[in-house]
Amino acid sequence: MKLSDFDFDLPEELIAVRPARPRSSARLLVAQGSDILDRRVTDLSDFLLPGDRLILNDTKVIPARLSGLRHRGGAAGEGTARIEATLLEPRADGCWTALVKPLRKWREGEEVVFSPRLSARLEGVEDTQALIRFNLQGDDFDAALAEAGAMPLPPYIAARRAADEADKTDYQTLWAARPGAVAAPTASLHFDEVVMAALAERGVQLTHVTLHVGAGTFLPVKVDDVADHVMHAEWGEVTAKAADEINATRAAGGRIIPVGTTALRLIESAATSKGMAPWVGETDIFITPGFEFQVADGLMTNFHLPKSTLMMLVSATMGTDRIKAIYAHAIAQKYRFFSYGDASLLLPGRADR
Repeated sequence: MKLSDFDFDLPEELIAVRPARPRSSARLLVAQGSDILDRRVTDLSDFLLPGDRLILNDTKVIPARLSGLRHRGGAAGEGTARIEATLLEPRADGCWTALVKPLRKWREGEEVVFSPRLSARLEGVEDTQALIRFNLQGDDFDAALAEAGAMPLPPYIAARRAADEADKTDYQTLWAARPGAVAAPTASLHFDEVVMAALAERGVQLTHVTLHVGAGTFLPVKVDDVADHVMHAEWGEVTAKAADEINATRAAGGRIIPVGTTALRLIESAATSKGMAPWVGETDIFITPGFEFQVADGLMTNFHLPKSTLMMLVSATMGTDRIKAIYAHAIAQKYRFFSYGDASLLLPGRADR
């Protein structure tokens, strides 16, 4: 497979920079069998059956984007530089990996002050990523980061506007519980109390899993032959309770439908020939056309970037030709794309309605 197989022309005006309000008013393209239907997220429960189970990623996005000042004395007097840092992940030694701009202006051992409470020292550099150590840990660090940090909006939004206070709510799911992501599981951003109540009334069941979405989710594919691409690794967990719930639903004949590509990648990572098993660790699973799904019967997801690994994943879900037709329909009908955009419900089986 070539990277060009997953390319398409997307009008720039279809890239969403703000979410729909209310959340559930976003549009929902339903691709069920050979049908394509134009609906709203509020209609989601109409396309699910009692006993179906949605898999929800309960990761919580941290306000990982920081801006601070580095002060440096010298013969020419005090020197000051503005330093921007985007946190990636914590390490066992207490440091964080981060993307820093401009990295050349921050020397090892120097401190950058991000707020009156929060500062960090550069410990080293590995593969263009900075290793930084903060002055606080635990709950004190979390509180100071919440005050000083901004939400790490995707590059295609950040290029058009700066993050603001609204993003601290907009870019977080209703059930976010476990801090650690630097990007949201965006399909879940469409859910509000209205949708949750409708799902409960319909008899749709819910299971929470955790995959901390990393900044690598936005990295472009730079190889022509898709088989040569190396996926970034992300930490996740499927608890014993979650595995039991999924196995029980499958045994009863219900469908397993992940909400978001992160939830799908995680449960397929944890799947075994005997069903779902508890699982914890890092996954770099790469799902492309030809992949044999062991657990997922469909997928709810947003509309993705051309030539991205997520386009490859949805092509694996529905078939390459089918997904091209779905995306052509979405563009013609002016669906909103990417993290704050509209949603799709991809059900590869025969349409029942």
